[in-house]
Amino acid sequence: MSERQDWPTAEDIARVREAAERPLPLEEFLAWINTPMSEEEEAEALSLINWFMRRYPTPAERLAYARRMTRHWPR
Repeated sequence: MSERQDWPTAEDIARVREAAERPLPLEEFLAWINTPMSEEEEAEALSLINWFMRRYPTPAERLAYARRMTRHWPR
């Protein structure tokens, strides 16, 4: 069976894991969190927030969702 082209390779996964787990210098972290969102990023975030608020309109529904997802995904 041939490998699908749109799936990451083991090497891709290893590179991402290495980048994600490396220690982040304080200066780099501060630069990253202080960089403003682009208009596209902001619009996408607001769209996702609006969808979530429509899908789970009450605080109780949002908490129930969070609890389900906490049980669903392994730590």
